Amino acid sequence: MPDTIVTGGEIPDNANEHCPGPESEDAGKADGCAGCPNQEICASQASGPDPDLPIIAERLSFVKHKILVLSGKGGVGKSTFTSQLAFALATDSSTEVGVVDVDVCGPSIPKIMGCEREQVHPAGVGWSPVFVQDNLGVMSIAFMLPDEESAVIWRGPKKNGMIKQFLRDVDWSSTADNGTLDYLLFDTPPGTSDEHLSVVQLLRESGITGAVIVTTPQEVALQDVRKEIDFCHKAKVPIIGVVENMSGFVCPGCKGESKIFYPTTGGAQKMCKDLGIPLLGSIPLDPSIGRACDFGSSFLDTCPESPAAKAYLDIITKIKQIVEP
Repeated sequence: MPDTIVTGGEIPDNANEHCPGPESEDAGKADGCAGCPNQEICASQASGPDPDLPIIAERLSFVKHKILVLSGKGGVGKSTFTSQLAFALATDSSTEVGVVDVDVCGPSIPKIMGCEREQVHPAGVGWSPVFVQDNLGVMSIAFMLPDEESAVIWRGPKKNGMIKQFLRDVDWSSTADNGTLDYLLFDTPPGTSDEHLSVVQLLRESGITGAVIVTTPQEVALQDVRKEIDFCHKAKVPIIGVVENMSGFVCPGCKGESKIFYPTTGGAQKMCKDLGIPLLGSIPLDPSIGRACDFGSSFLDTCPESPAAKAYLDIITKIKQIVEP
């Protein structure tokens, strides 16, 4: 396995002395590539700079903050957190927000945000996102499927091509009434594979504000989240912080808290301390969150007095303070 992720034209730190560069036609094939830990991945990439990168950079030039929501583990609540973050940011009518559902094979953002039966429509300068409200737009492959149960059975290149279209061909300016899209959030699938590499590579020229990494307290989740953190370091993606989801269950009657997923190795708090990254906060379990997602509504609006809602708001306030110092 290479020690560095090849994400663009830069020569990796661990490359051979006579590396021709990852965008050279000889990448991975030249004599100087023999024995390099990056040889296989360089040889598998298309040679030469991607001509679409400047187009994407221009298309997204008016976006202030591009935030990835990541986690190496599935089922920890990435999509739930992305949707509630988007809803919360959009409560300010002067803030323009967009959400890109990068989970090509398991798109759930349209369901969670109450727009699953919508379709994408072509606009004069590209696809128009689906609007949840005037200042909140969404783009997902789910809008292009014949029905909700249709499977997307694609290999990496087709998934990567779809993500490129989301960035190159979607007219996000239609979301920005004030000429600026304040936040563009990317909901990603589990892991550190095709979709993640594609987003990082395609946003290389326009820049990534940072990543919010979601975990749950138990070690089986944390071990994969550590891999995601390692991915961010290798791909040079700034880490905004970690959110510990499902950190406990607060009884609505007695208000006592129970640990459903026990933090046998210290949970996100110890992991963040060990790795030197910010812990943004912990969100307790609340059945109302699941109901809000099923009905496509904002949990923060429907249950504002819930301890989970207050935890969400504290975390979102910290994110805004970090990206808008």
